[in-house]
Amino acid sequence: MRRLAPVTLVTAAALVLAGCGSGDSGAELSVGDAYMPQPVSDSMAAGFLTITNDGDAKDELTSVTSDVGDVTTHETVDSSMREVKDIEVPAHGQLVFTSGGSHLMFEKLKRKPKQGEKVTVKLHFAESGTVTVEMPVKSATYTPKTGH
Repeated sequence: MRRLAPVTLVTAAALVLAGCGSGDSGAELSVGDAYMPQPVSDSMAAGFLTITNDGDAKDELTSVTSDVGDVTTHETVDSSMREVKDIEVPAHGQLVFTSGGSHLMFEKLKRKPKQGEKVTVKLHFAESGTVTVEMPVKSATYTPKTGH
């Protein structure tokens, strides 16, 4: 079983509690493995994380915001990167943002995050509302043990 950061556990618990009174089995989202490699550029950075949905209904990531700059979601297909919107988080599945695949792209950075800092990211979902994630900044060459 992989270990989730304390912020992720609090976020997951809040999401579960928020859904308790709804009477239906919707999406049950949690976020783990979040990180940003320390940017080498003054204006751009990437971010990676895994969104897990343990619920019976799909949800969609509709946008991402951060206080450090503009954030868009991208996917890489046949070595070509393109911006995408409204990415599905399947019921009983995951949406994985990984190096070389789908990822968060931070542009027009207001500041250059440094290793050891945390960047606040707000994930906006069609059904589950907003989930706030504290994304640690790792070394520019960091490779996670989870493979993404």
